[in-house]
Amino acid sequence: MTRVLPVILAGGAGTRLWPLSRELYPKQFLRLTSEATMLQETLSRLDGLDAEAPYLICNEDHRFIVAEQCRAVGVTWGAIVLEPAARNTAPAIALAALHATSRGDDPIMLILAADHHIAHPDAFRAAIAQGAELVREDQLLTFGIVPEVPETGYGYIKAGAPVGQRSYAVAQFVEKPDIETAKGYLSAGGYYWNSGMFMFKASTYLKELETYRPDIFKVCERAARSMSSDLDFQRPGPEFAKSPAESIDYAVMEKTSRSLVMPIDVGWSDVGSWKALWEVSPRDGSDNHMRGDVVAVDTSGSLLISEGRLLAAVGVSDLMIIETADAVLVAQRDRAQDVKRIVENLRASKRSEHQTHQRVYRPWGIYETVEEGDRYQVKRLTVNPGATLSLQMHHHRSEHWIVVQGTATVTCGEKESVVHENESTYIPIGSKHRLANPGKIPLHLIEVQVGSYLGEDDIVRFQDAYGRG
Repeated sequence: MTRVLPVILAGGAGTRLWPLSRELYPKQFLRLTSEATMLQETLSRLDGLDAEAPYLICNEDHRFIVAEQCRAVGVTWGAIVLEPAARNTAPAIALAALHATSRGDDPIMLILAADHHIAHPDAFRAAIAQGAELVREDQLLTFGIVPEVPETGYGYIKAGAPVGQRSYAVAQFVEKPDIETAKGYLSAGGYYWNSGMFMFKASTYLKELETYRPDIFKVCERAARSMSSDLDFQRPGPEFAKSPAESIDYAVMEKTSRSLVMPIDVGWSDVGSWKALWEVSPRDGSDNHMRGDVVAVDTSGSLLISEGRLLAAVGVSDLMIIETADAVLVAQRDRAQDVKRIVENLRASKRSEHQTHQRVYRPWGIYETVEEGDRYQVKRLTVNPGATLSLQMHHHRSEHWIVVQGTATVTCGEKESVVHENESTYIPIGSKHRLANPGKIPLHLIEVQVGSYLGEDDIVRFQDAYGRG
């Protein structure tokens, strides 16, 4: 029997969830609806399915985050495929299908986004099992969400003639409607939210893609032929960047005569905005969802999240207030979709807050900027047990390292030394150096940088365990 191959698309940017979500650490890697991240929740929903090890599709910047979050929950992946450039879902899925069929298999692919919330995973798994039976006959199945309200933030699928007991031929894909049109869909019935989740045999998808978008198919085929392994990752050929950027809906699903829709009611949300997060989160008697160090007085209908500092609200209603180390967002709840305009403004102003947090994740651990000033910068570093930073040097800065907890092995020039808790060491400008954690607990240290230029691009790497040039 053909098994299901989950393919998890983990390349989104999550701009509407700024300031928690940033380009280099977007929402799929955040803990938003539980103690697990959105990606880890997606992986956990595969438990109980007769499924192969999942494929994950992501970009270069996120590769080590994806791998580490899989390891943290004990998930072994079939492949982590790195997109040379973001080209939307149709080419990304083609890469996964081509890689899978290159092994001589023709699996049923289950396409999932890494950043969706599903409140009823058992019902979801039951729908997947039923869907697998439908697509054995070369159908392309999309899962339609039974609508609860006249939502204007989602596209819709209009169901046509019944096919079996649970599915329908797709009559039409409909763009995001205005509110009056959405109310009409809800009252008419037979319209479902487009979830962005799909099932089909790999060969069926490739055949339909070649038929309707041969330009995408040919570019992806060339890129897959030149795919190479790099550590834990699969790198398609650079030709992939030449593919047209197209969603699977436009490229295939709206054109093929083989598309089906299965309505499901699984408590689904794409958590595409702060309002959506408020809707799926537990709330108190005043309809507030509060997380972190929050005090609220005479406040109702609000989403209040603090990442560090005390957040206090008095006499307000229907607000979203999100505090992080370097930014605070205050907005009316019904303006949630407009948060992306803040991100666009930051990007146009060439600021960095749309891209990175003060806390930055690296394959060896984490660094966090504590303070910046004229010619100096203070960072807090956490190096994972057994991890080693690259052998490197800086042209414009010296560094002072103070070990707060754990033990560090430090290479500076030709000398290697062990630095213990409450000890420090100095790295002069221009010295080749390396930091490693030989212990079994995280290494915590304070790094003080001093120099004329303190940017992260002042790094010359000579050796690196993570394949970074």
